[in-house]
Amino acid sequence: MAGPSKRRLVIVESPTKAVSLAKFLGSGYMVESSRGHVRDLPTSAAEVPAKYKGEKWARNGVNVDADFEPLYVVAADKKGTIRELKAKLKDADELLLATDEDREGEAIAWHLLDELKPKIPVKRMVFHEITPEAIHAAVDNTRELDTDLVDAQETRRILDRLYGYEVSPVLWKKVMPRLSAGRVQSVATRLVVDRERERIAFRAAAYADIEAVLEAGEAQPDQGGEPRTFTARLASFDSRRIASGRDFDSVGTLVGKDLLQLSLASAEELADHLAKASYAVAGVEAKAYTRRPYPPFRTTTLQQEAGRKLGFTAQRTMSVAQDLYERGFITYMRTDSVTLSTTAVTAARDQVKHLYGGQYLPAQPRVYASKVKNAQEAHEAIRPAGETFRTPQQTGLSGDHLRLYELVWKRTIASQMKDAEGETVSVRIGATLPERVAVADASTGEVVESGRAAFTASGRTITFLGYLLAYVESVDDDESSDDAQARLPQLASGQRLDAKDVTASAHETRPPSRYTEPSLVAKLEELEIGRPSTYAAIIRTITSRDYVFKKGSALVPTWLAFAVTRLLEEHFPKLVDYKFTADMEDTLDEIANGNAARVAVLKDFYFGPQGSPHEGLQKLVTELGDIDAKAMSTFAIGDGIDVRVGRYGTYIEDSEGRRANVDPDLPPDALTLEFAHELLDRPQAEEREVGTDPSTGLKVVAKDGRYGPYVTEVLPEDAPKSAKPRTGSLFASMTTGTVTLEDALKLLSLPRVVGTAGDGEEITAQNGRYGPYLKKGTDSRSLASEDQIFDITLEEAEAIYAQPKTRGRGAARAAAGPLKELGADPASGKPVVVKDGRFGPYVTDGETNATLRRSDSVEAVTLERAAELLAEKRAKGPAPKRAAARRTTTRKPSAKK
Repeated sequence: MAGPSKRRLVIVESPTKAVSLAKFLGSGYMVESSRGHVRDLPTSAAEVPAKYKGEKWARNGVNVDADFEPLYVVAADKKGTIRELKAKLKDADELLLATDEDREGEAIAWHLLDELKPKIPVKRMVFHEITPEAIHAAVDNTRELDTDLVDAQETRRILDRLYGYEVSPVLWKKVMPRLSAGRVQSVATRLVVDRERERIAFRAAAYADIEAVLEAGEAQPDQGGEPRTFTARLASFDSRRIASGRDFDSVGTLVGKDLLQLSLASAEELADHLAKASYAVAGVEAKAYTRRPYPPFRTTTLQQEAGRKLGFTAQRTMSVAQDLYERGFITYMRTDSVTLSTTAVTAARDQVKHLYGGQYLPAQPRVYASKVKNAQEAHEAIRPAGETFRTPQQTGLSGDHLRLYELVWKRTIASQMKDAEGETVSVRIGATLPERVAVADASTGEVVESGRAAFTASGRTITFLGYLLAYVESVDDDESSDDAQARLPQLASGQRLDAKDVTASAHETRPPSRYTEPSLVAKLEELEIGRPSTYAAIIRTITSRDYVFKKGSALVPTWLAFAVTRLLEEHFPKLVDYKFTADMEDTLDEIANGNAARVAVLKDFYFGPQGSPHEGLQKLVTELGDIDAKAMSTFAIGDGIDVRVGRYGTYIEDSEGRRANVDPDLPPDALTLEFAHELLDRPQAEEREVGTDPSTGLKVVAKDGRYGPYVTEVLPEDAPKSAKPRTGSLFASMTTGTVTLEDALKLLSLPRVVGTAGDGEEITAQNGRYGPYLKKGTDSRSLASEDQIFDITLEEAEAIYAQPKTRGRGAARAAAGPLKELGADPASGKPVVVKDGRFGPYVTDGETNATLRRSDSVEAVTLERAAELLAEKRAKGPAPKRAAARRTTTRKPSAKK
């Protein structure tokens, strides 16, 4: 490292990371943070500088006719950061750009370099863990900026911008305003929709099976505590294999040959006969069982396992992992690599020997190779940081941080331990019936007659735990855990067995399971769509856009997602094609490796490959043809009943014009034909006549509307089209069935003039979407109750305006107690409560607030769910401030070495 005489400015992207680095670098270094990206493409027309407003391309921020030159603007809230960094730069002799060593980090470094324009030497400083040794090594081994990585990130950003800004307006026109399309988010949505389509098309098949509880006789002296009874399943009857769930296709048809499908009645009759049969072991096959440990975590496997084991969302996992990395507890968490450095392997092996003993340590270190194509850069696997690993108890961590660190630590340690060993045993058992029995095949009606049947049983015994002593991977449904054991007695061929119980059970095939966050991450990775570091943001986007909602841990698509996916599939098939999206990731990797040019890639995507019949994005969005908007949003159920996605919600309609709203939380596969008929047959809410307004002679009625119950006056048929009836929302204490004419006339009279304030401004009291309030000019103040609208005096109103303005429901809400107390947040350790807010109920730990989703309720919300919502809110960071002017620049080609 250089001596203290040279003053160096080190810039990282995170304040937490800056604090951690400053501890190791000493007085010769100034460590500052850029607080993320300092520049980006404009996000609205207002952010486009005046000199570009006349340009057609300015809305997108990409000049497609000038080699896709991007327009970068500096956010108003980052101008102060830039000023501070420039001031620090004046006192520095050298600049070290120490942002993360991935495409985003390299891009942040490039933007900083282009914006700061330093006149001192500049070096790129990279590291994979924040420890004294790693930081000192990074200072001594700096490199130049990698412009290939910058090009790859910029190409991805431009692709995503062009896709979103060109395709989204089509959705606005043909489906619903304010929708969004995205290069990866639309494909992820399609995956969830495709799975729901499979569930809708699924038809359950009924079948039955038979199990026998068999006893092997009395235990021999040398058999110790071996079990004497075990369970076997009927495998065949008269050489016909008994059909099980895996033998049916998705529409309930039996596939395969020589199968016998049992109905419950046939199975029960056969079970009665098998209870009287004689049993003998026909064969025993024993095999050695060996299971190797799993490799250390990479980004996607960490997200999946944290989802299964800890119940974390992908976003929550990455947020906690980011914090652990920046505080020096784990290595860099965005990686496709499963490789461990020599230092890490040594640390893991030392800890295995110390904690578990030398018998659990293999003779040679285990080496893992990445199977991910184009594994991201040269990162290490995710592991505990340092040359020696801290045990979870030694970290001083708590809550989410402790749980995730422990997961990483256990997986890393286990990866350097011996295999688990044991034995698997398969037993074939013959059953001889006292007489021949006739059984009907439920699928064909054919009668099968026989006096013999065969059963099978299997077991597994683990004789040496190996790595399982430290870590057992979680599994999805219907899978057996690595450490699961099912012991069988010691059996020999020809040994007689006694039947203690024989029972028949009915079953139905099940539809394919919906995706959960872990399984969707696994599927995206399997299809090589997107980057592991983007999966958390993708899932957050499709849920926040109302394309997908959660039912428990399952991801359920909305009918809106069906409409959007159908339009994209029919009119932009290439853009939501799984292979096309995966190939684009390969192309971006080629740019990062210096083997492809960004301009050529962007031209092929936007204008179409030269000489190829494939159309580019520009032609696809300009030559749409005749898109039937209604057809895109209409889905037939049967019997002339359709599901329709409207601008104000989803509803069903039959051929007679009857309509019924569909609950937005109803999964699409639950909207069956039978349920649709039930919805249509329910009596619809009708308007109730309240009375006649004596001052106008107009009839007043009470109705239920989309935004709640209300009263309105009925205009005469010959009223001019410009005339609008007065309306008023009912108070919380009123219902359409009980509201009186007096109440209705009061509501229709709003807003009520309270009086004229001392400054000459008129004060009115009125009821709004978010409750009762006062209004004076443009200044609104919340009222504590709806009754105050009619009772509040001018003096009381002026007293409210004399107080400092508060947000939301003001002092009335602030003084209100919590709706529910949940306990301590595992991340912050602070008490979490549910409160009532301006936009509905929300959870808070006193520092972070998170609004409950539509699928949550105050009664059902748990501490775990609240912690998840708070973690997601923290991960998003503070809401961006609305910026006025931004500093602008256009990307100039970088000279490459």
